[in-house]
Amino acid sequence: MTGAARALMPDYLRLVALFGIVVVNIQYIAFSALSDLTEVAKDTAADAITIWLVNGLALLKTYGLFSFMFGVGLGFLMRATARRGLPFGRIYRNRMIGLLILGLLHGCLFFPGDILTIYAITGSILYLFRDWPIGRLVRVGSLLLVAQAIIAPLAFLLAPETPPEIVAMERAVLTNGGFLDAVIFRSVGFVFVLPFLLEVQGLSALGWFCLGLAAVKSGMIDDARHPLWQRAWRVCLVPGVGLGLLGAALWQWGPTAVGAGLVIAAAPIATLGYLGAIAALSRPPGRIMTHVLAAGGSSLSIYLGQSIILTTIFSGYGLGLWGEVGIPVAVAIAVGTTVVLIGALVLWRRWFAFGPFEWLLRRVTYGRQPTAPVGRD
Repeated sequence: MTGAARALMPDYLRLVALFGIVVVNIQYIAFSALSDLTEVAKDTAADAITIWLVNGLALLKTYGLFSFMFGVGLGFLMRATARRGLPFGRIYRNRMIGLLILGLLHGCLFFPGDILTIYAITGSILYLFRDWPIGRLVRVGSLLLVAQAIIAPLAFLLAPETPPEIVAMERAVLTNGGFLDAVIFRSVGFVFVLPFLLEVQGLSALGWFCLGLAAVKSGMIDDARHPLWQRAWRVCLVPGVGLGLLGAALWQWGPTAVGAGLVIAAAPIATLGYLGAIAALSRPPGRIMTHVLAAGGSSLSIYLGQSIILTTIFSGYGLGLWGEVGIPVAVAIAVGTTVVLIGALVLWRRWFAFGPFEWLLRRVTYGRQPTAPVGRD
């Protein structure tokens, strides 16, 4: 095992996932999260093309990358605690509690589409699988992804339409309300949306967790040149991306149910292709990229920072841009915000070992234990 190989692929994965997830989330921060955004996209050709590309290339795919990295993180934590003789069960329990607290606060205060709460819940189930052999993790993870591809489209089809008065309330609160008004609205929305998100995303999250843990146990995560990564890139990338773009086009301009189902079904294939492509591109970085990758390692701080800054920009208590700009402009703002956050973390990491929210999560996880491992978090 080489330290360089171990370091490269996970950091590149985090960096790509951070940009992918923000261009998806901005749809539900800058515009109504309760109505179909493909209707908004009919305003201009630029709006339509942007939504098509985001849904075809990023929706559910970068979520898969993040979920895969969660499983990888469990494997790294198991390595670190075993190396230092620390009680893994207690540390992992504390970590899930910390994620749950951060997720609940994030979902209520800023973004009801929070993934940390889902990760804390499904991550607690993953603990039961920690000693499974690699083959079983791969089989169960794959089955969970297939099951999610069947269940999620049905959940979308059976989801009740949001009453117009609730959509009108959302607009009133997020355009003219204060921060407290927005928090109350988001908190209520979070209570209702969380079960749906668990239904739509929970199984796939657990499936990717299993595959990420298997990648650590097998040593694949340490070897970006592993033949399976090369096979994933060559076999899955083009079909996965092609089917995702086709599904997004049908979702937007054709049979909605067929398109949404194809986007969901193609997402795991595209994610595997992305994993292989990122592995192929994981080259030793130069001086600047080394700092960028290190900052991207503070993915928790960047993820939460994205929501805090972007909701302030678009909500009425901030700059009031909710629904006032086109979709391409909103995406550009989201990407620009992420670039600024990475730059800020580059400076932060010159003086501090961890990002601010990583430090907080570690304090919850390890307490004041001086021998806390300095592995990947």
